[in-house]
Amino acid sequence: MAERVPELAGLGLLTWVYPPGLVDRVVAACGRTEQRRRLLPARLTVYFVLGLALFSPAPYLEVLRHLAEGLRSAGLWGDWRIPAKSSLFRARERLGAEPLRVLFAATARPLAGTGTPGASWRRLRLTAVDGTCWDVADSPANAAEFGRPGNTRKPDRSAFPQVRMAALVECGTHAVLDAELGGCRVGELTLSARLVRSTGPDMLVLADREFLGVPLWRAFTATGAHLLWRVSANRVLPVQQRLADGSWLSRLHAGTDGKKRDPVRVRVIAYGLEGIGPRSGVEEYRLVTDLLDEELYPAAELAAVYCERWEAESVFAEIKTQQRGPRVVLSSKTPEGVRQQIWAHLLVHYALRSLMVRCATAQRTDPDRLSFTDTLRAVRRSVTTSPGVFSP
Repeated sequence: MAERVPELAGLGLLTWVYPPGLVDRVVAACGRTEQRRRLLPARLTVYFVLGLALFSPAPYLEVLRHLAEGLRSAGLWGDWRIPAKSSLFRARERLGAEPLRVLFAATARPLAGTGTPGASWRRLRLTAVDGTCWDVADSPANAAEFGRPGNTRKPDRSAFPQVRMAALVECGTHAVLDAELGGCRVGELTLSARLVRSTGPDMLVLADREFLGVPLWRAFTATGAHLLWRVSANRVLPVQQRLADGSWLSRLHAGTDGKKRDPVRVRVIAYGLEGIGPRSGVEEYRLVTDLLDEELYPAAELAAVYCERWEAESVFAEIKTQQRGPRVVLSSKTPEGVRQQIWAHLLVHYALRSLMVRCATAQRTDPDRLSFTDTLRAVRRSVTTSPGVFSP
């Protein structure tokens, strides 16, 4: 593309990743196109909701002033005026969460190229599945829809309802490729099973021990994806064949396979890592994979690759701590508004990561060497000077 990287900062970044034409098509497909001319049409409302995520936790009118100043400096202001706060609430309600979810599904794709450092191993794109929870406003509607962690006795219950999210992350770029939302009592396995739609033969999917189950394993491998998942220490993995690199072939059985007639064949890799600080001593790890050839996929390399799984936790820290703000509770008091906020945060994070990958490629460096916090601050500063091409 012809633009220089710095010109993609600010709201221009959002309109580069999410062009106005695409936003209009998504809004129309979701049936949110306005029937009459409004001060806050659906397109502007989408960018406003993204602005709320970009400037989180800034209040409504402050965010709108940032966007309006960008429009003014670009000569796109015209006779448009800043609406009242109540109008902003109603505009968000009219828009709902579905256009944000569909926009994310339409745009979130792997960002790493063939030469992106740390993004692949033996021609397999490194991805990870993991889960996290979002604290949301303490309202009766949110509590009924999402639930609270803890037991039913009030002293032991969380102060806030929570949304559980499972996500598929590209390890080398920190891009979230897919996500599923549910109440806090919906299991990570249930949500993660829906992420198989975004996996394929070119991927190696990493996951922690909480995810290991035969049905989920089969769902992922059915897409052609390869897996490298940790297994709990108490799981019995009998040695069927010892391999030259110290790994061994074994079998997994579903809990419903009482007669053990329908096994999944796996390769087991066992090793230890020296702990640091309070976790001193050697921690034992066991991994299972569908990559059975020890010559093509050496155990020592697989053990090193598994460390990339922790990139998913770094992604959640970027979104929930640096971008949203530490200990910030999502403000929407309705479940639809909460979902809208979460999808907006995912969209903004993906846009920021897209910019970082572009910059890293231009500089021929690893995206991990760029600071997410510095990028976020630079984009926020530049909104009023690089607003992008869209009009109210």
